[in-house]
Amino acid sequence: MLPLLYRAATWLLAPLAIVYLKRRRKQGKEDARRFRERQGVPGAARPRAALLWIHAASVGEATAMLALIERLLQARPTLEILVTTGTVTSARLLESRLPARARHQFVPADLPRWIARFLDHWRPDLALWVESELWPNLILATHARGVPLVLVNGRLSTSSYARWRWWPGMIGPVLRAFSVCLAQDEEQARRFRELGAREVGMVGDLKAAAAALPVDRPQLEQLARRIKERPLWVAASTHAGEEDIAARVHRHVAASHPGLLTIIVPRHPARGDAIHVMLTERGLRVARRRCGEPITDQTDVYLADTMGELGLFYSLAGIAFVGGSLVAKGGHNPFEAARLDCAVLHGPHIGNCARMAAELAVAGAAETVSDADGLARAVSALLGDWCLRAERAAAGRRVAATGSDILDAVLMRLAPWLDRFAPPEVHADPVRRLRA
Repeated sequence: MLPLLYRAATWLLAPLAIVYLKRRRKQGKEDARRFRERQGVPGAARPRAALLWIHAASVGEATAMLALIERLLQARPTLEILVTTGTVTSARLLESRLPARARHQFVPADLPRWIARFLDHWRPDLALWVESELWPNLILATHARGVPLVLVNGRLSTSSYARWRWWPGMIGPVLRAFSVCLAQDEEQARRFRELGAREVGMVGDLKAAAAALPVDRPQLEQLARRIKERPLWVAASTHAGEEDIAARVHRHVAASHPGLLTIIVPRHPARGDAIHVMLTERGLRVARRRCGEPITDQTDVYLADTMGELGLFYSLAGIAFVGGSLVAKGGHNPFEAARLDCAVLHGPHIGNCARMAAELAVAGAAETVSDADGLARAVSALLGDWCLRAERAAAGRRVAATGSDILDAVLMRLAPWLDRFAPPEVHADPVRRLRA
């Protein structure tokens, strides 16, 4: 009953949704060039081949899928892939990193007419949902057309789980539309079972199986020449409030490490202007990458407010604070830093990546800090002890290299559906074919 009431209510909301999306477009939160995709209007032709649709909410989920996409396309030469996301940042990332035979579209808003337009055009053969963005109309409409749905890397935050428990009549039908829900860990699997999922498996977190972030080697060498022998660290994937913490850490650490360079890579580069104003108001000398400003001997903070270059700054710094963790955002993937030889620091809010953070902590590769003072002490200690930094980085690399089994497990679970419409390469290596 609740899904029907929700569908009826959202059927009438299209005019208001257009006003809302236009406002977001003016604010830079929607892509003006591809605005109509949010209304289900396709931005490209459907390929004349089997089509796998992957929906990933934002940057973290989309990045986690890249290794899976590469393996699928390699093993299944007739397969084409459509990836949908809902943010401008994720769209820009995917435009530069999706391989051939994969394309990106913005996901339609959860309104029946727009969803119908989207599904009429794309007609996917299989749909993979990533993590936790559960749009009732979109999921139930896809299921109603006979498209198999699989939830991969399934996760519900504590707050989402508590909220859905109050609406079992809504979440139950949505979860039962999935043929299987593949959860990140046993606790997540329990949550999905309790909320009504039909079949639940646990294969681990696909973010742990992601490939290393790309690094532009000429840019890395150029930046290293400019920085010379200066001590440095990076505050990565930061959210509002964490840049201010990074500024305070810089002031504190620079007193004992003269010449310190702090690199700040905001999670959302569109916030660059506001961050720049805040840093300069605190008396820090800032160079902005987006504006092409070079690092000089007088630069205190390098504001890397660009997209898709995080791997470059992890490779450069060697000491990384991973953001979204000193504010209540759930944290971001610490394996990305560990794969690129960083000693990892993060705050206590790491619910999005708790298992990876725990594995790094057990190996002595990461340290949890609780505030600006704790972060300053940790950065200062690592800058002052090269051996400690090297030991943590080496331990992190070992831990982060263990994720390939997770990718194999997901591919094996997907094989029964994929084999029906996109069989594996007949000449592929037999062991690899069995895994795929």
